[in-house]
Amino acid sequence: MRSRHRTRIALLLAAAAGCVLLGGVLFAHAQRPHIPFTSGLYWAITTATTVGYGDVIPNTAISRVIASGVMLTTIPLLASVFALATGGYVTASIRRILAMHSPFPERPYRVVIGMNQTVPAILDQLVAAGVSVVLVADVDPAGLPAEVHHIRADPTQDAGIKRARPEGAEQALITGASDGDVLVSSVLVRRLAPDLSIIALVSSPSVREALTDLGVQQTVSAHDLIAATLAKSLEAPHAGDMVAELVESRSHRLAEIPAAALAGKQLSAVRDEREGLVLGLVHDGKFSLGLADDPVIEAGDSLLIAESAPPETVRSRHATGSRG
Repeated sequence: MRSRHRTRIALLLAAAAGCVLLGGVLFAHAQRPHIPFTSGLYWAITTATTVGYGDVIPNTAISRVIASGVMLTTIPLLASVFALATGGYVTASIRRILAMHSPFPERPYRVVIGMNQTVPAILDQLVAAGVSVVLVADVDPAGLPAEVHHIRADPTQDAGIKRARPEGAEQALITGASDGDVLVSSVLVRRLAPDLSIIALVSSPSVREALTDLGVQQTVSAHDLIAATLAKSLEAPHAGDMVAELVESRSHRLAEIPAAALAGKQLSAVRDEREGLVLGLVHDGKFSLGLADDPVIEAGDSLLIAESAPPETVRSRHATGSRG
């Protein structure tokens, strides 16, 4: 529920609790003979909840007035609480069903198009990192993070892709049930956003080649990526730990920053000068560790770095982890 609903419910509950306590005190003193406060509180609770066992009843004119006051105030207050809670839950469910649970994000945002078994984990990681995400997939939104703006549509149709506004996104990840779906979605995205940086998850070499011709900067096979990581782990026992530390650590984040101000310098010199970990250089859309050679940075290049995550991002990731 929205915070406005929660505030109203809290105020109504506080008012109802106050009426019950006050009614219990006044009722206990108005009875003849006087009864203990606990008995008066017991009577007020059974009256407010409309249970009314009848074992404690008002026996004076004043106690009857008090009883009337408790019934006329507390019962409507509690009814309003239940009405607000039910209405808020129903509204939230309808918004989720209609993919309205999250407004379209302001820039910057990333677009994820299509759905496969890796996408839910990717969405969780992006949300934990504080990245705004727009998802285009014909899936039930109930299992998606509330922070993700979900467009329930066929990712191979032009209408759904247009609603995702890829022309305003910083980057797009395209996946799907098959490599053919990925290719179709990529064509649609490229037509709407010719300059958008795209990562495509595919396995077929022929589709990879077609995507490269289309201008897709990166084509990745999840199966090959896992296999290569495991193979490197066999070569060096802690290679897998290094990859996990880079992608899973909550204390830092990966970032790609422009390196125009460093043009003319060698990558090794930048590594010596810059604080943090410079992982490599991106030149003409391709990443290089700079191990076999020592490339000179040119205008238009960018650095891939690991830097300390902002405190709010670290807290967000901790919160996400605790929810999981």
